[in-house]
Order: sequence, then C-alpha cells, then structure tokens
Amino acid sequence: MSRLSSALPIGLLAATLVGCVAGPDYVAPAEGDPERFTATPLAHVQSGSPQPSPDDAQGWWVPVGSPRLDATIRLALEHNHDLAAARATLGQVQQLAVASSGALYPGVDLQSSAGRQKYGAAFLGPEALPPFSFYSVGVGVSYLFDFAGGVRRSVEQQRALADYQSHEVDAAALSVSGNVALQALAAAAARARIGSVEALLDDDARDLKLVRDAFDAGSANRVDLLNAQSQLANDQTLLPPLRRDLSTAEHALALLVGRAPSEWTAPDFGLGDFLLPATLPATLPAELAHRRPDIQAAEAQLHAATAAVGVAAANLYPQISVTASASMQSTTLHSLFDASSEAAGLTGSLTQPLFNHGALRARERAAREAMRASLETYEQVVLRSFGQVADVLEALDQDAEMITSEQSAVAISAENLELTRQSYAAGNAGVLQILEAQRQNEQARLGLVRAEAQRLQDSIELLLALGGRVPAG
Repeated sequence: MSRLSSALPIGLLAATLVGCVAGPDYVAPAEGDPERFTATPLAHVQSGSPQPSPDDAQGWWVPVGSPRLDATIRLALEHNHDLAAARATLGQVQQLAVASSGALYPGVDLQSSAGRQKYGAAFLGPEALPPFSFYSVGVGVSYLFDFAGGVRRSVEQQRALADYQSHEVDAAALSVSGNVALQALAAAAARARIGSVEALLDDDARDLKLVRDAFDAGSANRVDLLNAQSQLANDQTLLPPLRRDLSTAEHALALLVGRAPSEWTAPDFGLGDFLLPATLPATLPAELAHRRPDIQAAEAQLHAATAAVGVAAANLYPQISVTASASMQSTTLHSLFDASSEAAGLTGSLTQPLFNHGALRARERAAREAMRASLETYEQVVLRSFGQVADVLEALDQDAEMITSEQSAVAISAENLELTRQSYAAGNAGVLQILEAQRQNEQARLGLVRAEAQRLQDSIELLLALGGRVPAG
C-alpha cells in the first residue's frame, strides 16, 4: 500500500472529527447587580444631567479645566518610562498572538541538502558501496488537524492575553495621568498653605508692631512683647515643612514626565487651576465594567484561563498530522532537475495518549481550577471598584459639609481677631487674647485650605475610580 493510500484513513478521521472544540466556550460574566454605590442617598453630592464622556483625544482630566495640567499630563503620557514599557510589552504579546495563529494553517518549508556519504560494513554487511555525493531541493508541507480545538483555543488564549495587556496599558496610562493630577494638586495645596502661612506671618508682624507701639507708650509690658516675638518665631517654623512638601511634589511630577528634577521645572500649580462642576454626573455600578481598565483586564484574564481549559482538554484527544514533500534528488548536480530525479512523499501520523499516570487529566482539572480562580478574582475586582467609588462619594459628601464649616470658622475667627485687636488698642484686652484669636484664625484658614484641597483630591479620585471618564448619567 502506498503512503498516500495509508494516510487517507487518517485524513478522513480528522475530517469527521473537525469542529469538536475541547473545553468550555468563554461567556462574559454578568454585570454587577447593585443599582447604586451607597446604601443611602448623599446629602451634599448631587447628580447632574447626562453628559457624554470625553474621547481619548480629550482625556478624563478635561473637566478639571487646567491648561497647565492638560499639558503636563500629555507630556507624561508621551514620555513616562513605565508607560512606555507597558506599551512595549503589549507589542510583544500582540506579536506572540499573531505568531500563534500560524499553527492554524499548513506550514510550507523550502528544503535543500547536499553531502557526501560512505557506508561501512555495519550498515550494508558484506556489500560494499563506493562513496557518493547527493543533492536534494524541494518543499515540505505539514499540517496538524485541529479536530479537538487545541490549536484554536491556544490562539484564543494568546489573543485574550493580548487584550489583557492592552487593558494593562490603559490602566498604566490612567495611573500616570492620575498621579500627575494628584501630584499637581499636592503642589498647589502646598503652595496655598505656604501663602496662608505667609499671610499669618504678616499678621504676626502686625501684632508685634501693635504690641511694640503699646510697649513704647508704656501700656504694655516686656512679657507681652516677648509673647508677640515668640509667636512670630514659632509661626516661621511652619514654612520649611511646607516648602519641602512643595519640592517633593514637583520632583515627583518631573519623574512622571520622564525627566530628572534638575532637567524639568513643574508649572506653578495653584488651587485655582482646578475647577470642579457644581454637580457630579451619575453612573450605575454595572457601567463600571465598560469603563475601568482593571475590570476589563481581569475579564481578559478570565477569558485566557477559559481558553487554557480547552487547550488542556484537547491534549486528551488524538493528535493527527500529515506531512507531504516534493523534491528533486540526484547523486550528480548536473542531473538534479531531470525528470528522473523527481521524488515525493506523504506521511500521516496519529498519536493517542494511553497511559501517563493521570497527568493529562490532572492538568485539565488544574486548568479548570485556574479558571474558577480567575472568575473569583474578576468578581473581587468588581466589588473592590464598587467600594472605591462608594468611599469617594461618601468622602465628597463629607468634604462639602467640611468646607461649609471651615468657611464659617474663617469668617467668625477673622471678625473675632479684628475686634480683639481693636479692644487691645483701646486697652480692654491683653496680648494673650490677641495671640489666641490669631491662633484660631490661623487654624481656620489652614483648615479651609486643607478642606478645599481634599475636595479637589476626592473629585479627581472619583473620576479615576469611575475609569478615568466623565460618566454618562
């Protein structure tokens, strides 16, 4: 029987079994059940009317309304080294996915060889052949019949891993842009606190002059003068830590844009660079799956784990392959392409695992357990995202109440300080009362700056927790 006729039953068997795909098909997980993020409505966080999400050319930070922040974030997205590494890894995984799909098609190779051969007695026995040269050139074709679906599931797995890495790039970009915004806000808050302390020092100097004038007029004693001087000296110690916070934030911004701190100077961000809408657009928990890259990455990992089950299951089935070759062979180079030098071959093979001490079955069970673990991980990522949004929404609700309280405290303490100074000038109050009123005013002003900065930070974190997009209502 010829090789061609012997290979036909194998080919017919493969054709009969084609389409049997091993393992479960991937089905996207159901979206979250909750209809809201928090158990009770929030008093100070209002939902606005629906509005479209900005496209990728705009970016999630556009509602913040800062041209300097926009320019800094775009610089970071272009030059950040961690993000560049994530993009390079994505390119690698995408090429591996392309390479894996080649197994779906027959492989064709050009084959050529030349050599000189002499057989000894161990090969031919008493027969002796003179040494001879040989030449061969042709093509070989090989194909693995994927009737069990193992190759297709492997390609599916590689593509899912490429999707995962794509979402990881999105997550890295979101992290970089979010860190830039938060560090810029930290610099702005530090600069605002420095301004408040400098205004406080001006007040200290004013109080010191008031006490010195009273001392020179004989209406104040030296203890009052020393108390005023001590207050000024103590408040001057507040500046160095704030300047350190400012330089730390600016250095962090330089690293985020891929520069050394000595090579790049951050813009002079102020709290006025960060604008917030009066109302916050609403969103549903289930919509997070379409926004957050970490959820999409976890889903892609689940897809890859599901395909891995199919790969492991396919290994339990027979492996059927066909190899064909056509070549020109001759013992003399000048007759290599004569009609008499034609040669061809067709070979089919079937390999069926019979006994491997349960290793293949164990690998399939392990793949199924890995798939279940990926599903649990996905669900945990979704729950964690719900928790993050709920936390930020609650924080924003408290921020609004805190800002109202701090504004009232600033107004009352400022009025009290001014009245105390007038009372001191009239001789009806002591210097300690001035210093106490000034201390209360200082704490109120710094508290207001902190509350405003915290509300801005929580608003930025809300946009990031919602996947870096302005959500549609």
